[in-house]
Amino acid sequence: MSMLTPPGLKGKQYRITGTAYPRLSRPHRRRRHVLLALVGVLTLAVLGWGTVQLFGVFGPKKAGATAGCKRSVTANAGDAAHPSATPSAGASAASAATSALPAAVSAGGVPKPSAITVNVYNATNRSGLAGQTAALLKQRGFLIGKIGNAPAALQNKLAASAQVTGGSTSGALMTVLGSEVAGAKPVVDARKDASVDLVLGNGFTALSTPAQAAQALAQATTPTPAPSSANHC
Repeated sequence: MSMLTPPGLKGKQYRITGTAYPRLSRPHRRRRHVLLALVGVLTLAVLGWGTVQLFGVFGPKKAGATAGCKRSVTANAGDAAHPSATPSAGASAASAATSALPAAVSAGGVPKPSAITVNVYNATNRSGLAGQTAALLKQRGFLIGKIGNAPAALQNKLAASAQVTGGSTSGALMTVLGSEVAGAKPVVDARKDASVDLVLGNGFTALSTPAQAAQALAQATTPTPAPSSANHC
């Protein structure tokens, strides 16, 4: 088979030489490959993000998150029980309740010293101890009854710091008076009145400071909270 060469041109000038032939490909195939690669990467990223979200929802919870949920449930329960309560209203109610208390009772329901009549007795050989202690108790607001020596059965036989004696219905009065002397021992007798005896023993050195007495009274009158069942979210 012969090739036609245009007139005036030599065929050798347009002869193809070499062992490789140029391969022609459609230009849009490369774009298609790039797009497929991008789609694959995006698909993997979406699947990975979804896996992380599912693990966060159904995976194990941390202790801090559970505790926070318990606190939130407790707060919501209080709000539901008192939907109309506000801080200002609560403060007003507390103030009104405190002003309505009897003059002989403190805000915590504990008798005030001004409602307690104390008989002070000295069971030691130290002269004037009962009078000095009674004067200090009077400065702290207590009413003072009798002052003198303790009965013969207690003279030089009370090793403790003091003994607080009262009737069966005077438990709160004895608690308030007992907080004034560290180590005081309560004793209940058959008296019918509301008086309380403070018998000073050989272990007595001085009354507690007002701060120490207030702390001892708070510890003696604060109820122990009952254990509550655990809440689960």
